[in-house]
Parts: sequence; structure tokens; C-alpha cells
Amino acid sequence: MSNEVLAPLQLGHKIRNFAFSTYNPVENRFEEHNLYQYVLAKKWLILYFYPADFTFVCPTELSDLAQYQDQLQRLNVEIISVSTDTKFSHLAWCKAEKLLKNISFQMASDPTGELANYFGIYDAAGGTALRGTFIISPDCVLVGSEINYYNVGRNASELLRKMRAYTYLFDHPEQACPAAWEEGQELLTPSEKLVGCVSEFYTKE
Repeated sequence: MSNEVLAPLQLGHKIRNFAFSTYNPVENRFEEHNLYQYVLAKKWLILYFYPADFTFVCPTELSDLAQYQDQLQRLNVEIISVSTDTKFSHLAWCKAEKLLKNISFQMASDPTGELANYFGIYDAAGGTALRGTFIISPDCVLVGSEINYYNVGRNASELLRKMRAYTYLFDHPEQACPAAWEEGQELLTPSEKLVGCVSEFYTKE
């Protein structure tokens, strides 16, 4: 793909392709996928890295994320969770951990840490990934990222809010979403009129 950036990956850069194995908890089977298949399908993609299976904060995060999957899919968003565990570990964890009973997104395996390293969140000392969330647009561009350390879990409702903003602005690039924007609220249209006087054109509801 033209203009592809291999490393270091930064916001606004096109991602490179990766193949990976997954555990599909809906079909209860192992599958093979790659990042570009989602790009070719014109999907938004969320890569949701977490440190490890059979840990403590991680199942709470994936359970929280699963609550919003239907709403995200209605925005044309696909989710892939990723850790450096094997696909076999993913399967065993889903069968053992009750918090994962509603998981329906693909669970990718990154045993060498290559994918985590590409996104800049691989902890070589522990052989795991930090809590990284990466948002990739339908045109293959990294547009959003969030990285937390091991001991702080993420908030999927905030991820849904951001995805509503990203997907809207993808089709309306002339506008911008102000702080704490929620669907249906006022937006901004950047122009020389707004410089130094945003308050005259924007009232937070």
C-alpha cells in the first residue's frame, strides 16, 4: 500500500499489514486473519491490547468492552482484542472466566510481540503488552490511541463516545467535535470567524 509507514508508527500514518491467529468465541474455533481484510471491507478497526489472559484487570476490561460491541458494530466498527498469549490460552480463559461469557469479538494472539512492538507498547522485560487501544480508520490510517499502564483499566463508554465522533467526522471533515462532545450536541466548523472567539459560536449543553 502506498505511503505505508513501517516504523515508528504515529498518528496520521497508514498501518502496515499483519497476519495473526485468533480464537473466535462465538464459533468456538481458531481462525486466521490480517489487518488489511478489515481495511478492504471499509471497516473501522479497534485493536484492544491487554497484558495477559488469566489476570485480574484484563477480564473486567474485556467484559466492559463487550457491553458496547453492538453499538460499535452499528458504527461499522470491528474490535480485535490482542495479547501475547496463544490462541489456546484465549480459548481456555474464555471457558474458565465467567466475566468473558458475553465476549463476541476476535481474540488475537501475538506470541512474539511483533504487533505490540509495532504499536509501541511491548514490554520486553515481561513479554507482554501494555493496555493499548488503537483506532484505525477505513482508509488504513491510525487516528486514535490510548495507552495505560498495567494497573489502570480503561473505560469502554469513553471509547464509544470517541468512535461516534471519529465516524461522524470521517464523513464531515469540515467540522470538529469539541471537548466532551456527545452525539446530537453542537459541533464546530473551524474558520477565521472562530479564531479567539469560540465562545460566541459554541454553547455547551
